[in-house]
Amino acid sequence: MTIIPVILSGGSGTRLWPLSRSTYPKQLISLVTDFTMIQETVKRLSGLEVSSPIVVCNEQHRFIIAEQLSQIGIKNPSIVLEPVAKNTAPAIVAAAIQAKKIDENAVIIVLPSDHNIQNSQAFCEAVNAAAMEAMSGSLVTFGINPTFPATGYGYIESSINKSTGIGEIKRFVEKPDLETAKTYLSSGNFFWNSGMFVFKASAFLDEINVFEPEMLKNTQASFDSAVVDLDFIRLEKDSFSKNKSISIDYAVMEKTAKGKVVPLDAGWSDVGSWNSLWDVSEKDENGNVLKGNAVTDGVKNSFIYSKNRTVSAIGLENVVIVDTKDAVLVADRSKSEDVKNIVDVLKLQKNPVATESNVGYRPWGTYETIELGARYRVKHIVVKPGQKLSVQMHYHRAEHWIIVSGTAKVLNGDKELILSENQSTFIPLGTIHAIENPGKQPLEFIEVQSGSYLEEDDIVRFEDKYGRC
Repeated sequence: MTIIPVILSGGSGTRLWPLSRSTYPKQLISLVTDFTMIQETVKRLSGLEVSSPIVVCNEQHRFIIAEQLSQIGIKNPSIVLEPVAKNTAPAIVAAAIQAKKIDENAVIIVLPSDHNIQNSQAFCEAVNAAAMEAMSGSLVTFGINPTFPATGYGYIESSINKSTGIGEIKRFVEKPDLETAKTYLSSGNFFWNSGMFVFKASAFLDEINVFEPEMLKNTQASFDSAVVDLDFIRLEKDSFSKNKSISIDYAVMEKTAKGKVVPLDAGWSDVGSWNSLWDVSEKDENGNVLKGNAVTDGVKNSFIYSKNRTVSAIGLENVVIVDTKDAVLVADRSKSEDVKNIVDVLKLQKNPVATESNVGYRPWGTYETIELGARYRVKHIVVKPGQKLSVQMHYHRAEHWIIVSGTAKVLNGDKELILSENQSTFIPLGTIHAIENPGKQPLEFIEVQSGSYLEEDDIVRFEDKYGRC
């Protein structure tokens, strides 16, 4: 039996703003451990015999996801790029098509990339039980044994067979009010809906063909016209865009007669808010979670995060304080779910802090905006050994590069230069230029941009080793 993990990485993590933003969402961030959420998702499968994962993500995150998987030793993942977001059902259809190409009889385990599971052994045991059931054609989901009357989760009703440990799905129910959630908890027949699934790729596609045949048709057409770009499978946009936006629950799991539930008691959380992150994190003697540079006096049961400035708090209880380089959040911990309302306001104001991180990830390395004015921008840029930025020019800005460390090979118009620490070069507006790192250590330099328009879309590329246009 071939088990292929399918990692869904399309979320934006709005409720963990300002740390999580659509350009750099929570699954790419280290929140609970030293590993990022997507790395933890893959690492917890180490107790199983699984193949390299299939990751479904968007264009914007492809390089950082590839880099993070490489950091934990994943050599040959299939990274499927969605041209547009259409919820979980079309994404899983695309992954199932890819899984069938790898192995006609493959069993896939579908995992969101942003969940936290404390007991990996219990999780792997549940996966093995689900995989055995899936071999018979069942579509299996994991039901989380509820520990309190949660109103933020959907529920699954099921009576578990004591001899097999597996239950039939009776129904899915939406997020309940508190009194209803209390009845669900006391009945013993309701589970939190985990959003994780195990089934044969072929069995799932058969059910999609019954309930959403147009989705299968559109996604197959998109896959048939996909372009393999470096290590990425770039789905064709027009066909994929015809899909309705719908979750796997609505598309299949609520309709199929083949649905089964495997109970899971493994310390699961979807880490969907600052309050839930506080809940799963290690706390000090005052019930505080302090990450980074935080100093407190008389503070209890609070979450404080700052990796840059020192944050000090006095006499507070049940608060969240999150400090990033360009935004600060202060909230009552019980109201932390409402941070999405702040993000909505910022979006209406067209404030880029709502969605954009000041750190950008590229296949060649990273850049960070450290100062921004009306007609200037200052960046700290790191280029990995052996990597090169595209040969490009700009219509609206000039640039000045100052090497901080490492060695740079520079194209500046008709000149080729080798620059090292404390050396610099000025690139006038309209001049073709490029920089690469020919050395074995990271190249760091400061880029000072000046001009009338400083956005990233003022780039005309003439040559690019990563296939970008």
